[in-house]
Amino acid sequence: MKIKLKNTEENGQLVSPVLKDGVKNFLIDIDGTICEDIPNEEPERMKDAEIYPNTVETINKWFDEGHIITFFTSRVEEHREVTEKWLNKHGFKYHGLLMGKPRGGNYHWIDNHIVRATRYKGTFSELETVQAEVQVLKEEN
Repeated sequence: MKIKLKNTEENGQLVSPVLKDGVKNFLIDIDGTICEDIPNEEPERMKDAEIYPNTVETINKWFDEGHIITFFTSRVEEHREVTEKWLNKHGFKYHGLLMGKPRGGNYHWIDNHIVRATRYKGTFSELETVQAEVQVLKEEN
């Protein structure tokens, strides 16, 4: 599936393209989010990781709606093959797989594009909008 990006301009110069309105760019963790949490130190368990309920259905629905699905995992490159086989065995639809996410949590992402975070808390379901407190970079005077 080819994703169409809109070219944008800023001050008359071309800048990085952006997705069409309404299209989300999902970055989804694997261990502890779509399946049981397996550390890199026990890769032999990855091929049989227990999948969490509703993950395939929800993620594939987002894919079918035209959103971009990329799995972003702390698994290292040497675990790519077992990870791809596991994702395919369970029928996940996705566009990409990024290996080597920093381990340890407490992520603070700084980007020039909008970033929204959703913490997995035991169920994969539809997204809902809630009010939350966020940290932003202080504007200089």
